[in-house]
Amino acid sequence: MRSHTINETTAINDDIILEDLGYKPELKRSFSLFGMIGFAFSVLTCWTALAGSLVVGINSGGPPVIIWSWVGVSLCSMAVAYSFAEICSAFPVAGGQYSWVAILAPPKYARPLSYWCGWFILIGFLSAGAGNGFVGANFVLGMANMGNPDFVIERWHTCVVAYTLLILAAAVNIWGRRTLERLSQFMIVFNIVSFVVVVVVILARDDDKQSASFVFKDFQNNSGFGTAYASLLGLLQSAFGMTGYDATAHMTEEMKDARKDAPKAIIWAVWIGAITGFIFLVAVCFCIGNINDAAVSSTGVPIFQIFLNATNSFAAAMVLSVQISVIGLVSLAFLCAQSSRLTFAFARDGGLPFSGFFSKVNPRSQVPVNAICLVVAVNCAFMSVYFGSVTAFSTILAISTEGFYLSYILPLAVRLWGRWSGKGPSLESGAYPLRFGLFLNLLGVLYLAFACITFNFPSTYPINASNMNYTCAAVGVSVLIATVTWFTTGSKGFSGPQAGAMLQGGGINVKHVHHMHSGPEGNVSGDGSAEHSMVDHKVADVEIYDNKTHAE
Repeated sequence: MRSHTINETTAINDDIILEDLGYKPELKRSFSLFGMIGFAFSVLTCWTALAGSLVVGINSGGPPVIIWSWVGVSLCSMAVAYSFAEICSAFPVAGGQYSWVAILAPPKYARPLSYWCGWFILIGFLSAGAGNGFVGANFVLGMANMGNPDFVIERWHTCVVAYTLLILAAAVNIWGRRTLERLSQFMIVFNIVSFVVVVVVILARDDDKQSASFVFKDFQNNSGFGTAYASLLGLLQSAFGMTGYDATAHMTEEMKDARKDAPKAIIWAVWIGAITGFIFLVAVCFCIGNINDAAVSSTGVPIFQIFLNATNSFAAAMVLSVQISVIGLVSLAFLCAQSSRLTFAFARDGGLPFSGFFSKVNPRSQVPVNAICLVVAVNCAFMSVYFGSVTAFSTILAISTEGFYLSYILPLAVRLWGRWSGKGPSLESGAYPLRFGLFLNLLGVLYLAFACITFNFPSTYPINASNMNYTCAAVGVSVLIATVTWFTTGSKGFSGPQAGAMLQGGGINVKHVHHMHSGPEGNVSGDGSAEHSMVDHKVADVEIYDNKTHAE
């Protein structure tokens, strides 16, 4: 029998860690550290995300609020990201936040809290997919309008193009799994190069730049609200641009050496996003010109008009617009991958109706095809709301960020509980020990709680039924759905990681069934570790007292 290579041994160790959490390894581990950094940064894409919400920030405090709030939001997001890195290194599982809550929360509340967290992040992802499809469609149609100003963009145009883009993203995930890792490596290079090109070109071509005082000092309030409230709205624009840094956590079951490299990918993506976002905002604010022209641009994409005004060249503006559009469109495929892995993991734990169907993995491609189809179907359904009501669709977009942040706050809160009470499981087995963990956890919780509250504030004055912020109502509906499904099916069928009860003394009795492989894959050279036989998605028959109730 031949000895395993280092990469093979690492992959086997990754699978053993997953088995220890109670799951059968079913997904192909193909992502390297560099590839995952590219994947995570392509989902985060702070500078392109900020480009889409500039008008709100400019009208609510102006450039100074945008730039300095970005610095504050980035620092607070770092606290959340470092906290995630520590937990992810100890528990690298595709469920991410909801799995961490199941493991870290007090045993009495672990399952319901985990279940609600799973629904928050699932709703966040599904609505974000519709939102990104909408943005991608706007980019495509905006470039069409730039090329042909007589072309009038209709609402149905946006929906049809968004459907097409979402279906293409699903197709890439179903039939192009092998290309995702290579695409992620290419995209981080393309993303950084495009960022440099955009910043250099607009600064070099714009002959009528704003003053440093306008960019860094002069407060502007065109929102109709008071100064303090307007500043909060400007702060939200930055918060919208720093969302999705949990991407790596949901892809850990497809990473090589996940325990070591997943935390690095989380941190690197946020650092790169924070730096590129800051430089981009400064450059755009110097070259912003007349913001009212950009806000009412026939392209429907203000940043395209800013490019056109800054360069005074249709060709240059089109090249910059194509670059930013490619980044936005490719991120759809990565977001679909991330969303489908979460859906697969949540179904694997019995968190969805028809969980057995949506947790299936195609044995040939090693891709959760059913989960991908569910994700794109719900994305298209949410996108259809745009046909009937712009206000309702805006609420769907708002709930995506709210859902993300609510799912972020729960694992940090239960981690704090463990630190203060001394009753939580130890994270010493992780590969990413966190210095100043208590401070970072606390800062992250306070920031997320503040953001979750302010996301519900109206952003337009005077307030009426058509521009009211209905995010709080949408959150209430989400909580109602999660609560009803918990009492009807979730309390009986939802399991979560076995480690949740195992680490807290919940009484799990795990009975592994060992078997021998004939051939070179059957052993691990040097340590004699044997692989385990697994039934369905779980690695063992388990009996659980106190914390979990598995359906198997």
